[in-house]
Amino acid sequence: MNTYQELLARKAALDQQIALARKAQAKQALETVHELIAEFGFTAQQVFPWKPVVKSVAAKYRDPLTGASWSGRGRAPKWIEGKNRAEFLV
Repeated sequence: MNTYQELLARKAALDQQIALARKAQAKQALETVHELIAEFGFTAQQVFPWKPVVKSVAAKYRDPLTGASWSGRGRAPKWIEGKNRAEFLV
């Protein structure tokens, strides 16, 4: 029967073999990816599609004449500039 120390030594050896095998296979996979990107001319956006997360903000002000709204963020629209904003609260 194996002792605890022998098992730990075997585990350490296996962990090292696993790490080396992973490193070698990862290198080969990356080379394959590079070859395919070069062959087909993929762009970074095609390989890693990314869409920004757009968080919509509820309207805080509304123009009663046009129905236009504004969240209160960013530059104020012309219809509210210089006016009492409390009159336009939603």
